[in-house]
Amino acid sequence: MGFLIYLIVGGLIGWLAGLILGKDVPGGVIGNIIFGIIGAWLGGVLLGDFGPSLAGIAIIPALIGAIIVVFLVSFILRSMKKQR
Repeated sequence: MGFLIYLIVGGLIGWLAGLILGKDVPGGVIGNIIFGIIGAWLGGVLLGDFGPSLAGIAIIPALIGAIIVVFLVSFILRSMKKQR
């Protein structure tokens, strides 16, 4: 049950990051989960674990990390489209 909650929290964080940036996350729900979990890892590495935590994910660093990941992925995809 804990793993399912972890995936849901990761998906919500990825969705919020896309919403804050005004970007659509590639891959829909699965993309939100992936970018949320990668963002949680990146935020934990860069900022540590502070603030409220849910399912073992520190929410504030995870959200900041997910924003960084979504921004970088959207930047890369946009530059790849321009090269075509």
